[in-house]
Amino acid sequence: MKAFMAEFKKFIARGNVMDMAVGIIIGGAFTAIVTSLVNDILMPVLSLLTGGFDFSALCIVLGTGEHAATLNYGSFIAAIINFLLISFVIFLLIKGINKLSVKKEAPAPMTKECPFCREKIAISATRCPHCTSELE
Repeated sequence: MKAFMAEFKKFIARGNVMDMAVGIIIGGAFTAIVTSLVNDILMPVLSLLTGGFDFSALCIVLGTGEHAATLNYGSFIAAIINFLLISFVIFLLIKGINKLSVKKEAPAPMTKECPFCREKIAISATRCPHCTSELE
């Protein structure tokens, strides 16, 4: 049991696990912001485009009486629209963040390969120190 707990402690202490935990917490907070954007800004605009149609009210009544079961397919359609809008907003945000990120250039190579013996040699070498071949 001690070995298991030690392994678990080592797993939790790794940097990428902590980064993932922070990402999940920030993602939860970000979800609230994006959900508000979709529900309070985008869905009313979509409602204007569809003539005020409310998808969440669509249902099929399965039975009779006051407490009859309903198949709420309109809520499902609204959830799909909500998912697509949230996905689109997240796509746009990530695309914007990627444009802002600084791209590092690959460092210039310090070595090259001898075409005769295939050993690595200095980039400025004119003769291979391994096979003594003259290089261009």
